[in-house]
Amino acid sequence: MSIKPQQKESLSRQTEVSSVASQFSRRQFLQTAGGGFSGMALLAMLAGETKAEPHYPAKAKRVIQIFCPGGMSHVDTFDYKPALEKRAGQPFDPDGKLQFFASKPGNCQPGYWKFRRHGESGLWMSDLFPKLSNCIDDMSFIYSMHSKTALHGPACFMMNTGFTLPGFPSMGAWVTYGLGSEAEDLPAFVVLPDPRGLPPGGIINWGAGFLPAVHQATTLDTSNPRQPIADLFPPDEFAAQTKQSEQPGLDFLQKLNRLHQQPRSGNSELDARIKAYEMAARLQLSAPEVTDLASETTATRDLYDVDHPEIGPFGRQCLLARRLAERGVRFVQIYCGAENTTAKKIRPNWDSHEDLVRDHGYWGAVLDTGAAALLQDLKQRGMLDDTLVICTTEFGRQPAGQGKQSKGRDHNAGAFTSWLAGGGIKGGVGYGTTDELGFKAIESPAYSYDLHATALHLLGIDHTKLTFYHNGIERRLTDVHGHVIQELLS
Repeated sequence: MSIKPQQKESLSRQTEVSSVASQFSRRQFLQTAGGGFSGMALLAMLAGETKAEPHYPAKAKRVIQIFCPGGMSHVDTFDYKPALEKRAGQPFDPDGKLQFFASKPGNCQPGYWKFRRHGESGLWMSDLFPKLSNCIDDMSFIYSMHSKTALHGPACFMMNTGFTLPGFPSMGAWVTYGLGSEAEDLPAFVVLPDPRGLPPGGIINWGAGFLPAVHQATTLDTSNPRQPIADLFPPDEFAAQTKQSEQPGLDFLQKLNRLHQQPRSGNSELDARIKAYEMAARLQLSAPEVTDLASETTATRDLYDVDHPEIGPFGRQCLLARRLAERGVRFVQIYCGAENTTAKKIRPNWDSHEDLVRDHGYWGAVLDTGAAALLQDLKQRGMLDDTLVICTTEFGRQPAGQGKQSKGRDHNAGAFTSWLAGGGIKGGVGYGTTDELGFKAIESPAYSYDLHATALHLLGIDHTKLTFYHNGIERRLTDVHGHVIQELLS
């Protein structure tokens, strides 16, 4: 990695200039020798050692992002369209000139769940989310989101990194690159994938791209409290080795390390190796502790419904996100859904081509319980004020029916809804609009760039100054686009 002189004014330069020499050598060592104790987790912990001052006072200290892969239907959830009800059953495209992503438009299909006004704000939400509707006055909605692609993988990349191509740093990587972490014994950036598997595009969604590798996310397996991070603990055949029995050996090794280090104080690689093993020991304690829910009250566990066979896994992810946030993790990303494959009983994510009531009905109950519990839990603990919660999908779905029975909806890159809460967000606000049928964003259309710029602003970062010099270009999360959506700020 090289940092160019042109970065003097950027936040990235502030972060790198004080530690580039030592961090570079640590990365070299850990990338080659860290696999035995989950090297990427240790890299992520090293990322928190260096912090930079924000550009201006921050309203949010941390981010929890919920990502719903597959394409959540805005016209069935948050974006109420009375005109769609009036045209129900009529051809969406009478002239036959349009082509959706994978089908010709069918008849207009209004939302499958009744919409109602909620809260003091009177904003609309469908009956798919009875619990989340109680939080509506804490939420702000961007109704006019749209994407550059209707392909799942590239659209997920765009929402996560600002680019439709793989290889660019994710938002979480940029945030931890700019601000570091407040956690001493946990990674700065943690991802909780859906227990069913990875999302479209896989781990690239939370990669560090061309940023230093320390800023890539660490994934936690929420279904395996004994081994929440791969290779963190020795295999079962070493079960006879206990912490007590291995401690004398560790103490002796530590003594030898320090003796060897004394005449080599300028050797940063040696220092990195010692610190890496020290961090591994701390992580062996901190990772199981944060994933152990035994200390949570029955009321809290019930709020997240963690014991429910279908709703429980996502509820557990949301509860773990709160536990990670209160322990200083800077950026937590939760996935509500996995890869887009054909349905068995249901689709494994929100990609509802064949039967939207079946698939969204399932995932709606999952998201409703976990997200509502997360907002309520953060609020009652006083954490919502400085925790920015974002919920998004990669694109929306079409207002017309799809399939022989017209029970599904096709992809729609022209319109979808994202919502935010906490961390300096003005609750009970709707921004932008789609046309009368929900086909296309028409008023204040917003890309991922605008969502990212707004989130960075709330963290105290000017999105135009968070840069990294790569291949002759001052790269940034928002590319050359984006503006802060002032209407959403409190």
